[in-house]
Amino acid sequence: MSIQGGEYGTALQAASWGGNLDIVKLLLEKEADINVQGGKYGTALQGASWGENLDIVKLLLEKGADINLQGGNYGTALQGASSKGKLDIVELLLEKGADINFQGGEYGTALQGASSEGKLDIVKLLLEKGADINVQGGKYGTALQAASSSWRVNLDIVKLLLEKGADINVQGDEYGTALQAASWGGNLDIVKLLLEKGADINVQDGKYGTALQAASSSWRENLNIVKLLLENGADINIQGGFYGTALQAASSEGKLDIVKLLLENGADINVQGGEYGTALQGAASEGKLDIVKLLLEKGADINLQGGFYGSALQGASWRGKLDIVKLLLEKRADINHQGGFYGTAVQSASWGGNLDIVKLLLEKGADINLQGQNYF
Repeated sequence: MSIQGGEYGTALQAASWGGNLDIVKLLLEKEADINVQGGKYGTALQGASWGENLDIVKLLLEKGADINLQGGNYGTALQGASSKGKLDIVELLLEKGADINFQGGEYGTALQGASSEGKLDIVKLLLEKGADINVQGGKYGTALQAASSSWRVNLDIVKLLLEKGADINVQGDEYGTALQAASWGGNLDIVKLLLEKGADINVQDGKYGTALQAASSSWRENLNIVKLLLENGADINIQGGFYGTALQAASSEGKLDIVKLLLENGADINVQGGEYGTALQGAASEGKLDIVKLLLEKGADINLQGGFYGSALQGASWRGKLDIVKLLLEKRADINHQGGFYGTAVQSASWGGNLDIVKLLLEKGADINLQGQNYF
């Protein structure tokens, strides 16, 4: 009964998550280990808490389940219940001694879980019970970042957290700051609020470097947020994060309207940095033909070196972007340019298995014997 494996770890955890009270009772009568750990939910108590099964939570606690045992995706039973939004279970767990600031799991803490998932009533309760509003950890860094980054519009939670003393500029984890999180998440009203409350618009941290870069790189349509950030003094050429600059981010992610806006507002088209080295290399590597054309029209240096691939031609060659390779060659890209991980364009195309591009490069004079660093 306590053998572990699969998503639910044990039979007891599976029954607890599934809400099967009679089976839980039977398994406990047969001496199933109530605190054995494993599976997605960590323990039977966490499974029942996430599964919104109050009667089973009560039974497990009566039978000696460890309320603060850590493990699984959600860290603790309290974090699971808080993330799911089950107020009566959260209240019970707190009454029974759940550690409100225990850290672990995907969200870091119960407060971060509730903030991310838009559970306002639980956020209020946790704050009333002494949850640390600025504790850092988990996927989102802080409760304020969690609320700001969610695809849900958690404006009321953001307001509450700020009223209760959340540090608006605290840094950490993937999104760096709450402003970066909201900018990436496409939450215009939250971005406005954070700026009104004094968020540092140019602070650097996290995967996206700055709020402007985060807004420029998101899969969401964030043109209005980019405009707002620029109007409020965002440094258009500040460097950092995965992409290097906002222009590189927008170019790599195919955000043509944002690329146009950034160029109109003075973005440096040839600044170097980040994964792709330049905006042109990012657009070429990711197959964004319209943006490649625009950048070339606006003066992008076609042979500028840097980044993982070395040049725009090498990036397009490795990624199999034949139409972009043709365009770059028409615009006099250096076919034998050396640099980057794959050495030359023909090496890049060869390693990527792009036969049509290899043929084209050879027709156009690529040196087949030129040596590079890693493969040839």
